[in-house]
Amino acid sequence: MEMGRKMMAVVVVVLVMVLLEGSKALELCNMNEDGLMACKPAVTAPNPVTPTPECCQALSGADLTCLCSYRNSFILPSLGIDPDLAMALPAKCNLTTPTNC
Repeated sequence: MEMGRKMMAVVVVVLVMVLLEGSKALELCNMNEDGLMACKPAVTAPNPVTPTPECCQALSGADLTCLCSYRNSFILPSLGIDPDLAMALPAKCNLTTPTNC
């Protein structure tokens, strides 16, 4: 039950952010839209590619703990991102994956 409330809180926060930001570019966990788009081919099933240097550079500045919080949410799949591939991305970019991720 507690997990459901946390998930609802995340959804509400994201929706409020979207409404407040209006036409501004998408940003998620300190990754801007360019960084997200650079990484998308590496986290899109069924044929993910090796992450590009641009993707890894964007990911190196991201809040990985924040990204981990989206692992079980509907948000990543709604953006066309496979959560399992996304969680494997830090290791592919030689970054340390946060514990409990």
